[in-house]
Order: sequence, then structure tokens, then C-alpha cells
Amino acid sequence: MDHTEIIKALGTFLAVMNPFLSLPVFLAMTAGFSAGQQRALAFKVTVYSAIMCLIILLAGQKIIGFFGITIDQFRVAGGIVLAQISWSMLNGSTITSHQGSDHEQAQAQNLSGLAFYPLTFPLVIGPGTIATTIIYTGPGSSVTDMMEIGGIIAGILLILFITLFFAAAIGRVMSETMRTITTRLMGMILLAISVGMVIAGLKATFPGLEH
Repeated sequence: MDHTEIIKALGTFLAVMNPFLSLPVFLAMTAGFSAGQQRALAFKVTVYSAIMCLIILLAGQKIIGFFGITIDQFRVAGGIVLAQISWSMLNGSTITSHQGSDHEQAQAQNLSGLAFYPLTFPLVIGPGTIATTIIYTGPGSSVTDMMEIGGIIAGILLILFITLFFAAAIGRVMSETMRTITTRLMGMILLAISVGMVIAGLKATFPGLEH
């Protein structure tokens, strides 16, 4: 990928895996936990997220191929999912596709698998992240492209780990206004990228649209 594509991919993954968007949910679900417990949970969430991303990177294409879905069809569907997520970010609404419903989150607090659900899936690795990963590693992607995408994801997961590891301290410093501004900005960037995905997918699926 050229530098423009790398920057676009970085912006997309940063928006859909936004560590600071996960922060308030993490703090709410670990209320009453000790700092040690929060940090252990942060480590597990990061490891689970890395494993899921690796699986998607290596097998994502085969999975959609098994269901007879083309990458362009998936690009349109993924763009729509990203648009829904970005619209929620712009309007300050709860992103249920990534965060789960209130009922699901309440149930998860009573489960031993809190680190995986809902903190890893679907909060960090949700439909948007899965769709974006598969789209950027579609047919024609070289080993170098795969490594570049893997490097971008690894960098964001490192930011996620640091954010969640120091969640209590960051939560005290980062004001609600700052969180809101960051979320709105990422939402606008993500919406623009998702529109591009849908248009590219439609043009490839229906060649006549270009004329």
C-alpha cells in the first residue's frame, strides 16, 4: 500500500477500534475493581483482541468465501455497518453493535468471561473491525500489505492496552468534553471512509453505475 492508503487504513482502524471510546465502558464495568484487577483485565482484553484479529487476518477471506460472498459485496455491507457506527458516534448514541445492549452488558457482569465478552467482543472487535480487516486484506493483497495492516492493528492494540491499563488515571484526567470531541471527530472521519467503501463496492458489483 502507498502512504495514502496506509494513512486511510490507520484512520479507519483507529476510528472503529477507538481505545478512548472503550474507556468509559471499561470503567463502568470494572467499578469496584482494584487497580490490579483492572490491569489484569486490560491485559486479557488486549490478548483476546490480538488473537481475534490474527484469526480474521488469516482466515477472514476464506470465511466469507465459504458463504459465497464476494469481497465487493462485503465491502458494501461493511461500509453500511461502519456508517451506522459513525452515525451513532456523531450523535452521541450508544453503539449497540459494538457495545452490546444494556441487557447484554448487565448479564456480562455476572459472567467469568467478562474479559472476552463484551470487552473484547463486540466492544473492541465488533462488526466494524471485522469488516474493515477483511476488506483491507482482500484479493490482491500482498504479504507486505498483510504485514502493514497487522502492524497498524498491533499499534492500536498497544494504545488500547496502555489506555485500559491506566484507565483509572486517564478517566480522572480526560474530561467528558474531550471524550465527546474525540468521538465526534472520529465519527466524521469514519463516515467519510464508509461512504467511499460503499461507492467502491457498488461500482465493482454493478459496473454500469460508472457510466
